Amino acid sequence: MNFTNKNICLTSRSTIMVIIALLISTLVLASVLAPSTVPAIIEEEDEVTEEEVWVPTKEDIEYQDSMFCIIEQTQQDVDTIKQDIDAILYKLDRLEYKDGTSDSIRYVKGGPIDRKRN
Repeated sequence: MNFTNKNICLTSRSTIMVIIALLISTLVLASVLAPSTVPAIIEEEDEVTEEEVWVPTKEDIEYQDSMFCIIEQTQQDVDTIKQDIDAILYKLDRLEYKDGTSDSIRYVKGGPIDRKRN
């Protein structure tokens, strides 16, 4: 049999059936021969080990207390700064008149209040 002198048509029914049969058999062999994808259950010996619990020393407690005091002081400083900023923004938003009265309308440059003031 000399295959070199024959033209093989890839769109013929028998050629397509052979290609499909090869693909299916390859998939079946690959699934059978492939190692299991389920992870192997490794049984570990149940060893009861007692871990030492960390017991803070006097120096550790003093250090933690000082860090807590620093954090607490910083929070108080931040709160004070926020209150001061709010007071400054309130003063900036107030419109003061020549007679000493004030209005809490937001000042808009070029607005009707600005034109009256100038």
